[in-house]
Amino acid sequence: MNKELVIALKELEKEKGIKIDTIIEALQIALVSAYKKNYKITYEAKVDIDVKTGGIKVFKILDDEEAEKVGTHEADVTPENFGRIAAQTAKQVITQKIKEAEREVMYNEFCDRAGDMVIGIIQQNDSRYTLVDLGKVEALLPLSEQVPGERYKHGERIKCYISEVKKGTKGPQVIVSRTHTGLIRRLFELEVPEIYESIVEIKSVAREAGFRTKIAVSSNEENVDAVGACVGPKGSRVRMVVDELAGEKIDIVQYSDDIVLFIKNSLSPARVLKVLTDEEKKFALVVVPNDQLSLAIGKDGQNARLAAKLTNWKIDIKSEMQYEEELNEAREERKKAT
Repeated sequence: MNKELVIALKELEKEKGIKIDTIIEALQIALVSAYKKNYKITYEAKVDIDVKTGGIKVFKILDDEEAEKVGTHEADVTPENFGRIAAQTAKQVITQKIKEAEREVMYNEFCDRAGDMVIGIIQQNDSRYTLVDLGKVEALLPLSEQVPGERYKHGERIKCYISEVKKGTKGPQVIVSRTHTGLIRRLFELEVPEIYESIVEIKSVAREAGFRTKIAVSSNEENVDAVGACVGPKGSRVRMVVDELAGEKIDIVQYSDDIVLFIKNSLSPARVLKVLTDEEKKFALVVVPNDQLSLAIGKDGQNARLAAKLTNWKIDIKSEMQYEEELNEAREERKKAT
């Protein structure tokens, strides 16, 4: 058993990357526990393992009085049949260490993949989350990361975004999302070669999952139209993304360092007449034609909310009539004050 143990430990170190010292340390602790349990002893004991021969010995730790009598602080108390217990304990410890090593390898593989898009297969649904098989691990798609209205059928292939990877007791716990804005970025990278090659850049994304998304893009090459590249011939590229998102509406707008122009673009498809900005408060008052107000605000204020998220500015939208009325009121107030 002893020679076999040494051979097994060397093979583990070579194949699994588990250091012999790590297993020896764990084995010593486990053997002391097994010795105390099997022989009902109450004194302190320790186990020594010879890493060359595999020899295992149990020692009683002597108190000062005993040590003074025999001239040593420990005495060999290895039972004759301890080899059987040692073999059984070694098997359990090694099995546990192999599992731990495999979990660590799996975690290291997936912790670097946070931010990636993956294709998985739907395994199971309940009220809290959906299980998605990624091949080596099963990922969790929590209810909070699911798109309202989407239905996930067993065996269905689905694209997800890895939003988080945690260490779990049974290996890595991978959290995936269908609502994350990162999924939009990865889908466009997949469909638009210019984005993958960094010719076109996605500057910002604003999303209300299942309903509407706005993305702002810019080109790093003068002769490449960023919006056109993302839309694709006859809308083919953006259509692929829309289909993957079950019909979610996507607005692609031109990014600009000029905040006035960027805000105008962000409110597409509405036409904007004027943008008045407060740089310090990052606030913009937007004036639109009277017949464009509802379009600019959008259903339940969605277009305005997404534009604000996209630009990271607070936006107040008024019709031309409202703006003129408020302007006239302000003039009248100033006249009265003077």
